[in-house]
Amino acid sequence: MKIAVIGLGYVGLPLSLEFARAGVTVLGLDVDSAKVESVNVGRSYIQHIDHATLRDAIDAERFEASVDFGRVSEVEAVVICVPTPLNKNREPDISYILKTGASVAPHLVKGTLVVLESTTYPGTTEEDLRRVLETGSGLRAGVDFHLAFSPEREDPGNPLSRVAEIPKVVGGLTPTCLDRASALYRKAIKTIVPVSSCRVAEATKLLENIFRSVNIALVNELKVVYGAMGIDIWEVIGAASSKPFGFMPFYPGPGLGGHCVPIDPFYLSWKAREFGMSTRFIELAGEINTAMPEFVIHRIAEALNAVRKPVNGSRILILGLAYKPNVDDDRESPSYHLMDLLKHRHAWVDYHDPHIPVIRPSRDHADWAGTKSVPWNRETLASYDVVVIATAHRAINYSELAAWARCIVDTRNAMAAVDVPKGRVWKA
Repeated sequence: MKIAVIGLGYVGLPLSLEFARAGVTVLGLDVDSAKVESVNVGRSYIQHIDHATLRDAIDAERFEASVDFGRVSEVEAVVICVPTPLNKNREPDISYILKTGASVAPHLVKGTLVVLESTTYPGTTEEDLRRVLETGSGLRAGVDFHLAFSPEREDPGNPLSRVAEIPKVVGGLTPTCLDRASALYRKAIKTIVPVSSCRVAEATKLLENIFRSVNIALVNELKVVYGAMGIDIWEVIGAASSKPFGFMPFYPGPGLGGHCVPIDPFYLSWKAREFGMSTRFIELAGEINTAMPEFVIHRIAEALNAVRKPVNGSRILILGLAYKPNVDDDRESPSYHLMDLLKHRHAWVDYHDPHIPVIRPSRDHADWAGTKSVPWNRETLASYDVVVIATAHRAINYSELAAWARCIVDTRNAMAAVDVPKGRVWKA
């Protein structure tokens, strides 16, 4: 069997390699020629995917990449894994899906399966993507070609998270579409969870991430409330976690990052308005999480005030640019919000991240593109008025940080197990 995976990013590349390991021949398609070139020479551009794994798939002639979407005519199935960001008005932007559909449509042949994996609002697959594919191909979905939705479930940085082991939710436009999509994923993934429609599968992905967003908002709010009472939220969560039923721990932070949790809830809120419905609970959670960077800035100001320094003119180091520990993924990272807010207040801002040596160009943070991670040594860290722990990477030596930094603002409880002189660490 030969399939095409469109979008060779944090979702598409791991999925391609899993199919290749399962014996499926994979054609990776991407508009980024640099990614295509890297794949074809066996050079991984995603940290948790090593070069050897990529080269093994290429050497076995199970995986190649191309920018030529005309090659869709060679495959039996097309899996779409492209970004679905929010626009500047915080509204869903499905333009990448629609452009991909328009590029695929002229090359569809009868019997081809098309599966969308990009997170989106219910109705995207069977309404928006279907319309583009049918218009451009002259074929009918569910009759001439098969159409399905199966949400991605990637967890970068988690060594226990393997594509083949994560159950795969699948919804089809018709029962036959569902059967075809389920058969495809069974080649590479152990457990398939079929649902009654594409809409149910789309709604499932949104629920998963709304669940996280709401619960993180809860502990972020309690962090502020308990902090005012002199209570450590981290100690409270640890104690509550001893309950063997009815409780699941979530942890506060400086804001939400990644391509899912900060974005997906807004997809449902936007779609709900079409039906005259409001999503007050979801939107409130979004407001709380969005406000967290401002809370961290307030704590930084308090820490500086304690030594009679203003934010204006202070040297501040952001420790951790990735949105979560132990990865090189900086999409929607709250660290950028912290850096922007501090720069706006005329602080001198740098960052250190062992996984991101230089900030890559992006449409959201163009002002920071090309900025390099500062070196990790005593002289460098001692030169900052405050070091802000935004992401708790395992690769950071927190004992050295305690010895070298003048003042630490800890948003991740990273210093809890380190002996630090009293008054040097501020929790935020």
